[in-house]
Amino acid sequence: MKLNELRPAKGATKRRKRLGIGHGSGRGGTSGRGHKGQKSRSGGKIPSWFEGGQMPLQRRLPKRGFKNPFGKTYQVVNVGTLNRFDSNSEIDPGTLRDAKILRRSSLVKLLGNGTLDRPLVVRVHAASSAARQKVEAAGGRVEILKLKAEGEALKNA
Repeated sequence: MKLNELRPAKGATKRRKRLGIGHGSGRGGTSGRGHKGQKSRSGGKIPSWFEGGQMPLQRRLPKRGFKNPFGKTYQVVNVGTLNRFDSNSEIDPGTLRDAKILRRSSLVKLLGNGTLDRPLVVRVHAASSAARQKVEAAGGRVEILKLKAEGEALKNA
């Protein structure tokens, strides 16, 4: 048997119904679409979410909350997670991403949970006062990165 000799088994396929080939066929005239109405027309499709004129679900449900278009969302890094870096190393969002501490590029905020036992230079977009005190107590320093533009911060968030 060759590839060009392959065909479905006898009785495995069914011929399609040919529409609009005369009244004697049983599929002439309206071709099985019934009389008039949206579904009888060409291109007369009804979207899956249409509920027959009833108030649609997306309009029946109440709107909740408020999304601030100028709000900034930070990814949080705790001081205790910085112990995995070597002493006197410089840490920025790129370094944190490479170490798999951050999931994506976004604004980074340093929080004071945990302890730090080595001096580090930490460059983040925001830091709590407790985190700043713990880094400085370990002999390091915290530098705050400037946002390039308002739109840049939102795009990365």
